[in-house]
Amino acid sequence: MVLPGLIYLLINNYLPMFGTIIAFKDFNYTDGLWGSGWAGFKNFQFLFTTQDAYIITRNTLLYNAVFIVFNLAVALTVALLLNEIRKRFLQNVYQSVLLLPYLISFSIVGYLVYSFLSMEYGFINSGVLKKLGLPPISWYMEAKYWPFILVLVNAWKYIGYSSVIYLAAIAGINHEYYEAARIDGANRWKQMTRITLPLIRPVVIVMTLLLVGRIFYADFGLFYQVTMNTGILLPTTNVIDTYVYRALIQTGDIGMSSAAGLFQSVVGFLLVFSVNLLIRKVDRENALF
Repeated sequence: MVLPGLIYLLINNYLPMFGTIIAFKDFNYTDGLWGSGWAGFKNFQFLFTTQDAYIITRNTLLYNAVFIVFNLAVALTVALLLNEIRKRFLQNVYQSVLLLPYLISFSIVGYLVYSFLSMEYGFINSGVLKKLGLPPISWYMEAKYWPFILVLVNAWKYIGYSSVIYLAAIAGINHEYYEAARIDGANRWKQMTRITLPLIRPVVIVMTLLLVGRIFYADFGLFYQVTMNTGILLPTTNVIDTYVYRALIQTGDIGMSSAAGLFQSVVGFLLVFSVNLLIRKVDRENALF
């Protein structure tokens, strides 16, 4: 029964891993994969020797760190609030509304953000700042605003998905715990902090570990399409993935892009392994492995 799934996993996930050899080759289409000469670690140098190496690494790590912390706090809060809704119909409506942004392509999200931030016709400038008597802001010409904009857009898109997962974990908690707590006089706040949050901690740890494993990956759609690939914003929006993409477009060197992908995967694996090892020492039962 599991054979079809194993075959699919082998073909889709494991066979392509042989392509990582491109990261160590001076690949050209004429000689092909096996005929191209070896380049050693030369393809990895462009990530570390370029003048933008510090900027793209800093942006990738800091953005993802903020995403993990901010989205976790908001998603847990939303899940706890949804759990307090007693009418099943309303709970389903709110879940659907919150999950909808997750299903929207970043191409559409980019235009939605533009409809808010456009200099002439954007809702913020024409509908908010103008009525307050404030001058319009050239959002796509001011890099200082985008760390906050990107955090909010990322939260809007992904919090619904995370909150639904946490809500499912909350739904699996035995109601006898809450009944016993109410008998002892525990209010809603104490029930959430003393029962709900401790019991869904394993799910929170797993979700956080998965995000930590991708801390060297940046959401390409968020940083490329939402920002409209505006060059003046690069000091605050250029990350590893967008930098590699631009380098690939300019040079056509897939060896460099393959090296960047391999580097991100290895670092992600080491981070997951290290963080899980730390969790094992603190709370062995809730470790991922």
